[in-house]
Amino acid sequence: MRRNLAIGAVIAVSIALAIGCVEIDSVRAQNAEASPIYGVTIPVGYRSWELIGPALEGDPLNELRAVVGNTVAMDAYRKSTLPFPDGTVLVKLAWKQTQSTEFEPASVPGAATTVQVMVKDSKKYASSGGWGFGRFINGKPADVAQHETCFACHEARVQQHDFVFTRYAP
Repeated sequence: MRRNLAIGAVIAVSIALAIGCVEIDSVRAQNAEASPIYGVTIPVGYRSWELIGPALEGDPLNELRAVVGNTVAMDAYRKSTLPFPDGTVLVKLAWKQTQSTEFEPASVPGAATTVQVMVKDSKKYASSGGWGFGRFINGKPADVAQHETCFACHEARVQQHDFVFTRYAP
């Protein structure tokens, strides 16, 4: 009987903690600073999302990059769905490319440079191909001038791929 009570107490505490975490995550998302123009925030929990693909950006940026996606994004990539459905969220993490000290031919992530976010909502972002953009440096949104360049760059180069550069790396 005591064992059942103890297990019940552990379960109750676990549920309370889980609910508390969800509430805390919601507060974090609501209080996160939004990007100018689009109002995009850094999604809570994005670091546990699946990898869509890596990238290497040459000079002058010289960055290692990785793009992750939420479940909607991953389903679309796996099914080769274009245009991407509303609810797709892509997050690009970028770091300065640094030579490994343990293995000379290898490059490894150095200092973080940006976190960039794309959110698909074809009604809300109709004037920018259905996508909202966010560029964050040290967790804070970059200025308006940087956000003004987002859609123009995507529109000029990847219009045929629903304005998305990243391809799925199976």
